[in-house]
Amino acid sequence: MKLDSTAAFVTGGSSGLGLATVRRLRAAGAKVTIADLNAPSDADAAELGDGVTYVQTDIADEASVEAALDVAHETYGQIRSVVHCAGRGGDRVRILDREGKPGSLDTFEEVIRVNLVGTYNVLRLGAARISQAEPVDGERGAMVLTASVAAFDGQIGQTSYTAAKAAVHGMTLVAARDLASRLIRVNTIAPGVFDTPMLARLRGDIREALEKTVPHPSRLGQADDYAHMALSLLENSYVNGETIRLDGAIRMAPR
Repeated sequence: MKLDSTAAFVTGGSSGLGLATVRRLRAAGAKVTIADLNAPSDADAAELGDGVTYVQTDIADEASVEAALDVAHETYGQIRSVVHCAGRGGDRVRILDREGKPGSLDTFEEVIRVNLVGTYNVLRLGAARISQAEPVDGERGAMVLTASVAAFDGQIGQTSYTAAKAAVHGMTLVAARDLASRLIRVNTIAPGVFDTPMLARLRGDIREALEKTVPHPSRLGQADDYAHMALSLLENSYVNGETIRLDGAIRMAPR
């Protein structure tokens, strides 16, 4: 799919993986609507300039996502691509604590609500908008979801996060098959250990040790690594129904 002069919708686009994706989309000539709970920083907004619109959005709320999609369509026209980056980290809650008490059901449900229900909400509502586009070169558009290597290598304490991300991986092929008749492709990226604000707070020696766990290249993933892959998945019309591990060949230890 050619991105130049098309309208794109990026959840979580105000920071991290989403912001890097917005930058790449703009460089490719796309007009972008950012759907995020928080607005981009003033510096990032100034850097992005014209062709980017922000809408405060709760991805797990139907009306909120619909409203953001309305703004995207009214501002830039027919949406052809959706990249879903918004989500939250896990709770690091053991199934049983040291006293043998069961983990909180509330925190499990919240992680699932944001990371799984939110993903499905964006998938279904985004697909409905893309389906209204006229086909170009045999397709109407494409969607990229975000899972995690935790979907395959979940660590102790990641029960809720792994459950959500494994479900995102599981729905990818189903969604691609389901939406094939609408000429919409669906793929997912499963990032490994990325340089996030949380990791930035770690001591230098801890970060270095973490980098050494990545076989090659032995470094933390950068947000632009994700963005590069996201655009490749949008542009390559024969990639469909895939979950791509973006992790430097890492396989996570049990803890």
